[in-house]
Amino acid sequence: MRGLRFIETRRARELRRNATPAEKVMWARLKNRGLGGFKFVRQEPIGPFIADFACRERKLVIELDGETHSADEELAADARRTDFLREQGYEVIRFTNQQLYDNADAVAEAILAVLVWRSG
Repeated sequence: MRGLRFIETRRARELRRNATPAEKVMWARLKNRGLGGFKFVRQEPIGPFIADFACRERKLVIELDGETHSADEELAADARRTDFLREQGYEVIRFTNQQLYDNADAVAEAILAVLVWRSG
């Protein structure tokens, strides 16, 4: 069955190889259970979408949005993506790249708060 998702897997691998600077900053915080001991994966195929980061255990998706996520078309696509992921049981939290660059500690704290909240 693994071969059925070949295209999504190939695209996810490509995205991991070509991570944006913001994704690299976020991954440095999340990898190796670096945030509260929770395991994250990056560029995770979920249905027809690829989540930037996902904690499968807590069903949390983290999306980082660059400048292109301000146009009406992109905002509508983001809303459809969020709706789908929520239908699959995931909580979705979004941060702009600028929020991450301005205060990565606050972003990490916000993520950790959601992870802890989803455990209870």
